Amino acid sequence: MTQEHSGPGAAGDVESSAALGLPATDLPARGHADGGGPVHGLGPEWRPGPDGLLFRRAARVILLDEHDRVLLMRGHDVDQPERSWWFTVGGGIDDGEDAAAAALREVREETGIVLDPAALEGPVLTRSAIFDFFAQHCRQDEELFLARVHSSQVGELSRDGWTELEAGVLDELRWWPLDELAVVDIEVFPVGLAALVRDLASGWDGTVRHLGLAREA
Repeated sequence: MTQEHSGPGAAGDVESSAALGLPATDLPARGHADGGGPVHGLGPEWRPGPDGLLFRRAARVILLDEHDRVLLMRGHDVDQPERSWWFTVGGGIDDGEDAAAAALREVREETGIVLDPAALEGPVLTRSAIFDFFAQHCRQDEELFLARVHSSQVGELSRDGWTELEAGVLDELRWWPLDELAVVDIEVFPVGLAALVRDLASGWDGTVRHLGLAREA
């Protein structure tokens, strides 16, 4: 596996903040002196980082079907219900969980699709993003994996595994043709996702591409 750095401040270990040119995040485990519960409206995997921002590590999956359509979620912020955006399936990495296991779990919980672990490739991309969500200023380090399924084996997508928070801010699951995704009229994260997926659709070459830090307003 090789690594390619294609964003500002992107270098090093794919699982660390330092890999993305960010401050180290030596975070307390859940169950620390604060009782391990969140002091905000987000989940317990979000904890204050040394830069003062709420921080979590996340695993996401670029999930393709046999037609090279990519499965995305559309969501909104409770503070800005008029604004929504498309993004890849995935979420926070739990304590004691590695990124690949989190990716498989998140796909199952958010879509009902049970992936064979052998179908998961990567991480193929890493990125970090700073954004406002749920009235909080947040930073998230992400590892993105690649997987492919056949639509005949997927069946109807399920929302049964959504948490209460997810049910309140997630609006839609959709398979997107890449040509249509490239011209969609709302935001898509990561920026340039259609081009990134097109490069991966013919097969991953083993290079981990580091996208760097994005500041998402």
